[in-house]
Amino acid sequence: MGLLTFSINVTLDGCVDHREGIADDGTHAFFTHLMDEGGAMLWGRVTYEMMESYWPAVARGDVEAPPAMREWAVKLEAKPKYVVSSTRKDFPWTNSHHIADDLRSGVQILKDATPAGVLLGSGKLATELDRLDLIDEYKFLVHPRIAGHGPTLYQSGLPGTRRLDLVSAKPLRCGAVAMHYRRAR
Repeated sequence: MGLLTFSINVTLDGCVDHREGIADDGTHAFFTHLMDEGGAMLWGRVTYEMMESYWPAVARGDVEAPPAMREWAVKLEAKPKYVVSSTRKDFPWTNSHHIADDLRSGVQILKDATPAGVLLGSGKLATELDRLDLIDEYKFLVHPRIAGHGPTLYQSGLPGTRRLDLVSAKPLRCGAVAMHYRRAR
């Protein structure tokens, strides 16, 4: 069984708006490495649609992008992508798959079938999966910014505090810090 790892950009005040993070070669290399380590990507519909609207064009070369972004896009194109959605059924982006019906069993089946692990990149979906005790690790890229707005990490709350054990903390050249935590069991 693979681990489910939640990874997202977050500012010091908890904002997870993707426009608030620093997008440079180092941050793209960080996420490319995470994607390389995992066997599949997992998103909610909103995140999937945001990604689907941009990254396939970068992978095809239709959009001008620095080499680090192009590398991410090409690898993402090939990676299995799983989407949780109750409203959308059709996911035409290459290697996209739908998880419908029971969230707990659908994600557990995905974890069991993906020994290299699953990388989760959707904030709202992470809240739901954390409520179901399905997240094993957290790899946050904490940016040296205070956004002053939301959406924020776990904005809708959890039933209780999650105790985590620090695995590593690595500063990037841009000032962001890659934080790796494992769920304390």
